[in-house]
Amino acid sequence: MVVSVRNPGPSDDSFDACVRSLLELPPDEYEVIFADDRSTDGTKERLETVAMVRPNVRVLHLEHTGTPWAGRNAGLTVACGDYVFFMHAHDRLEPGSMAKMHAKAVETDADVLVGRLAVDGPPLSVFSRNRDRADLLRDRLLTVPTAHKLFRRDFLVDYQLGFADRPLAEHAFVLRAYLAAKVVAILAEPVCCHLAPGEPEPEDPRKLVAGLRDLMDIVEAMTQPGPQRDRINAFLFRMLGLRRLSGTRFTGASPERRRVICALLRELAADRFPERADRYLPVHQRAAMALLRAGRQSELTDLAWESKGTRLQARLSDVRWDASVLTLSLAVELVRADGSPLWFRLFDGRLLWTPPIGGDSLLTPELADVTETAANARMELYIRNPDTGVTYFLPVTSEVEQTAAGERVRLRAVGAARLDVATAALGNPLEPGVWEVHVRMRGAQPGRSRVGRPDSGINVAGVLADHPQRLVVPCWSEQGELSVCVEPRSFPESIALVSPGASVVRRDGFVYVAMPVPYVPPSGGPMLELVLRQRGGRRRAVTVPALVEPGVPGRLAGQLVAKVPVRRLRGDGVLGPGAWQPQLRMDDKPVDLRFGLEVSRNGKVRVQPVLVDRPSWLRRVARRLLGR
Repeated sequence: MVVSVRNPGPSDDSFDACVRSLLELPPDEYEVIFADDRSTDGTKERLETVAMVRPNVRVLHLEHTGTPWAGRNAGLTVACGDYVFFMHAHDRLEPGSMAKMHAKAVETDADVLVGRLAVDGPPLSVFSRNRDRADLLRDRLLTVPTAHKLFRRDFLVDYQLGFADRPLAEHAFVLRAYLAAKVVAILAEPVCCHLAPGEPEPEDPRKLVAGLRDLMDIVEAMTQPGPQRDRINAFLFRMLGLRRLSGTRFTGASPERRRVICALLRELAADRFPERADRYLPVHQRAAMALLRAGRQSELTDLAWESKGTRLQARLSDVRWDASVLTLSLAVELVRADGSPLWFRLFDGRLLWTPPIGGDSLLTPELADVTETAANARMELYIRNPDTGVTYFLPVTSEVEQTAAGERVRLRAVGAARLDVATAALGNPLEPGVWEVHVRMRGAQPGRSRVGRPDSGINVAGVLADHPQRLVVPCWSEQGELSVCVEPRSFPESIALVSPGASVVRRDGFVYVAMPVPYVPPSGGPMLELVLRQRGGRRRAVTVPALVEPGVPGRLAGQLVAKVPVRRLRGDGVLGPGAWQPQLRMDDKPVDLRFGLEVSRNGKVRVQPVLVDRPSWLRRVARRLLGR
């Protein structure tokens, strides 16, 4: 294990977690090499202390370079193991994962073993299943450009692979290894390493394009002319080059910066990216490429502006339980910034994409043709644990619907996904916690979205699933986005998860607060109290009993009802005008609910999504006077 270190901080929790995960490795089977880039925060002494009591730990004290590359090269030089794994100081190994990675590497005789990574972002389809012989393009290895992998040490030595002190050095090292390796294997489960945010791409466009040119030089030197080379270069050019010509990073840049990046990429395209390779780009980037080749920078900027806000929209139509399997029915399509659908043109039996600028003249029909892409498009759903970054794909059945209106065609994917908590983690049970539900369209750009709450009500009944039985609850975030909670920590928390579905009714001097209850045990729910605390002012509190009515597990949610006195004038023990934050209390342990109540001066009560502290009228006046 080679770990690059530079001033992680004397009390950095992530660095402590990194060190602890490494010290859990069997000392007689693994060596740990910390390459310290002249830290000045006491890290040197901390690591030396560890090395004094751990014979398998070694610390290299290097001259300061400001990059991890010298440290990695130094660590590789002194490493003795048959495989080498590179980490940053804020990454963390999952317990037991290294032994499984090493066993898989030995079993497959791999030069490179790619273990599952937990990253902040969408899931990587490279980890959809294990591969004993992975293909660079088919298995999307290029989407994992970091050096968090097992590399056979003799393989690195034989091919003299190391990290050059140049832009995109890590990308270059991994690309060379991929192209030189006889065997690249993939271990899709379990999670092997949790990644902290890596080294950012160079902001200087000259350094970025220089690094991209180096990568394309590597491809030219290590591949034969043909489709494989063109597809690799297309991936590199679109991910590291053309993405810089879209979004706020481009439209918000200065005119001079836009001119420089366009000129540099145009020159690189003329040298390394022939026009025949344009067909391997997504269709919207083919339009950008056409403008780039023609030197039409102002229209590139217009294209970036017009494309801003184009997004994937997912509409949920049903949530239902099939025994202990949760089924989600939804439709997904691309929409513009104003929410209107994206239309395609029907021409000579083919579907053509129309750029938002330039009309049909910007792309030839061959380059604008998305017929095959539309036919192969499919909906993908995945769940993500926001605390760990772990993601898993769900099994989905979907089809693409075409709705014609004259020569215009609207595309929409409709389908259903199934979540079985007993097998969702690549055949294993899901860990307890809240799992976000995300959707994306393969073949569509942009490619992912959260699943939002529909306008009409959705069943939030929970069930006891898998063995041993655990409560599973579909729920909504504070932003109205679908999640699934496996094994809520308490009965009140299971209600809090679905509490955005609360409603109120005012009658005879009382307000009746009702909210769904996902699951009521056969023995009945425990005694609960609804506590309402006024925000701001005197912060009065009102506490009333909460009655729970059971529903039908998996079919119909139960209901919690609390009867609260309300008055137009403020007073103790009653709801008065103002904002109120509700809690459920059981055994004197309160749980915050995900809504609030707003009482107007005429006594009307409304449910608010989320409440925030409001300053008093005196503070509001003072802020205006002070100009804050």
